[in-house]
Amino acid sequence: MTHTTTAQTPTPQPPVPGQARAHFTVPAKHPMVTVLGSGDTLLRVIEKAFPAADIHVRGNQVSAIGDAVEVALIQRLFDEMMLVLRTGQPMTEDAVERSIAMLRASGSGSAEAGQETPAEVLTQNILSSRGRTIRPKTLNQKRYVDAIDKHTIVFGIGPAGTGKTYLAMAKAVQALQSKQVNRIILTRPAVEAGERLGFLPGTLYEKIDPYLRPLYDALHDMLDPDSIPRLMAAGTIEVAPLAYMRGRTLNDAFIILDEAQNTSAEQMKMFLTRLGFDSKIVITGDVTQVDLPNGTKSGLRQVQDILEGVEDVHFSRLTSHDVVRHKLVGRIVDAYEKYDNTNGL
Repeated sequence: MTHTTTAQTPTPQPPVPGQARAHFTVPAKHPMVTVLGSGDTLLRVIEKAFPAADIHVRGNQVSAIGDAVEVALIQRLFDEMMLVLRTGQPMTEDAVERSIAMLRASGSGSAEAGQETPAEVLTQNILSSRGRTIRPKTLNQKRYVDAIDKHTIVFGIGPAGTGKTYLAMAKAVQALQSKQVNRIILTRPAVEAGERLGFLPGTLYEKIDPYLRPLYDALHDMLDPDSIPRLMAAGTIEVAPLAYMRGRTLNDAFIILDEAQNTSAEQMKMFLTRLGFDSKIVITGDVTQVDLPNGTKSGLRQVQDILEGVEDVHFSRLTSHDVVRHKLVGRIVDAYEKYDNTNGL
């Protein structure tokens, strides 16, 4: 991708071997507060990420001096920020941090073949609802969303907070609104209650509702809440436990199976074979949080060995780096993974 958003002056000779200096101008159409953040919060994020570089701002001029590789990254970062701002989307501290992580992951900061840029990731809108836009925030999330577009069956596997279910729900609502499908089917195994479900008080709906509540919550973020009961009454949106899928063929539908780590091998096979014509399936789960009784093999763990490499089936694997909840969630996920590895769990 060519970057024409920043007007650059010729780079002076490096003052010290191995060091470089870059100088660039922020276009007048972008107020400096949108680039540096209120109270220079974004600038502080950049300075913290590049502690060995000296970054100076004067008016709409930004200069950086330091290690040649780091300076190249800083220059690329400002180019990417300009591209994002040009779309009218604001830059946030989180977006700057994620942009820096993506640029570092791509090596020296130059785009590699097949390596999406931060601007491409951060400006991919999936769905807009009530003044709020849902979009991927990490490279893996963008690739997951792209895989849903390209494949009939997609598995989103990763820890809590990586957006696997939320992004799949956004794609389902987008598909419904653009008439790619006629209905959305959301399902989860109610394994946590096990056989005790029958002994819980209340109607069947009241018993299973707690296990399906997260799916309702996501729907309320993406649709007018007043329209949801009407869509459900018409069968346009169905939220049901996995057991309700048995014996059905699901045509012209976007189907999401959530918490798939809690399916048995038999349930996973049953669900996958519900696929009908003009339908799409997304299966999400976290293989580190299996609630099945001892001795029951997780269908999500097994299916990776069975379907890996099958045409039109894609496995997207997200990690703690893709957690988009509170920063502490990512650290908690990493800490548990380290503990499990140390203790052979």
